[in-house]
Amino acid sequence: QVQLVESGGGSVQAGGSLRLSCVVSGNPVGCMGWFRQAPGKEREGVAGRASDGEARFADSVKGRFTISKDNAKNTLYLDMNSLKPEDTATYYCAAPRTSCYGIVPLIAARMNYWGKGTSVTVSS
Repeated sequence: QVQLVESGGGSVQAGGSLRLSCVVSGNPVGCMGWFRQAPGKEREGVAGRASDGEARFADSVKGRFTISKDNAKNTLYLDMNSLKPEDTATYYCAAPRTSCYGIVPLIAARMNYWGKGTSVTVSS
């Protein structure tokens, strides 16, 4: 059974930074993604890491967010810099049952396991 637990959310001013963490257990396929959902909006893929290690990012966060994984700690990170008010949302990490490649880590419908989320608020 795959379990995902996010942490690191909080409130920051625009231009600030946050690091989100997702502790993972039971995910041998190595494919994971970060998603976010703002009130009244659909859940969207933000950053993903495919089974071959390739990283993908939504256009809205390219150049500002990075994704990394510490295998020794079984933890996936999302480093968010130059935060904007429109980044305000609940952030989730997720994983599929099978290996994934390309843009798949950014597709919510392809994910089978989800964490409970961590809230990020960016004030102007």
